[in-house]
Amino acid sequence: MNAIRKLIKNDKGATAIEYGLIAALIAVAAIAAMQGVGGSLNKTFSNVSTTLG
Repeated sequence: MNAIRKLIKNDKGATAIEYGLIAALIAVAAIAAMQGVGGSLNKTFSNVSTTLG
């Protein structure tokens, strides 16, 4: 019974999971932002290529 109480009181694992979730959310947001910027850059370079060509 004491082992179960210690396991419930131990929150180091929960903190690590929270940090992992935060890192995952930041990664998803960064990927979404980069895809948006990449699309804009592709359009811009296509316009420049068309204008110069």
